[in-house]
Amino acid sequence: MCIECSRRCFLVRGAGTAAGMLLGGVVLTGCNNQSGKREDEKMASEMIAYCGLNCVTCQIYMATREKNAVKQRQMREQIVIAIKEYLGEEKRLEEITDCDGCRAQGGRLYSGCQKCKIRKCASEKKLENCAYCSEYPCEQLIKFFDSEGEQAGAKGRLDAIKAAL
Repeated sequence: MCIECSRRCFLVRGAGTAAGMLLGGVVLTGCNNQSGKREDEKMASEMIAYCGLNCVTCQIYMATREKNAVKQRQMREQIVIAIKEYLGEEKRLEEITDCDGCRAQGGRLYSGCQKCKIRKCASEKKLENCAYCSEYPCEQLIKFFDSEGEQAGAKGRLDAIKAAL
């Protein structure tokens, strides 16, 4: 498993669990359709990354959107703890940068997303996401899907988009 994949998995599952437990037990991971929303409502509540992850459920994205400075700091502190626990990496609070989502043009982007090879490839090809690629699913994406598992729902999202094209 490559480091980019493990970072992305962490953002969806690891940090979500740690920060969710701290913030009242609400864990937002994977597909946003837990409330039985219709597909068009679900898509409106998602921001699909190139790889198929939903940026709206990413703890770093959620911390970026948090207006309460105290709560935002607590969220970032939990992300630092979870990065150490799940990835074995030491991060300082200042390194948990704001992120407007992986497809944001000219916006803020978390350092782990800046290094993502999947993001780089799809962005260079000017794709909305990987489902629009003629090589879908490529070897890099298959490795990512294998590492992130079904819980995050990235493969299912991209498969549904590809089927609708």
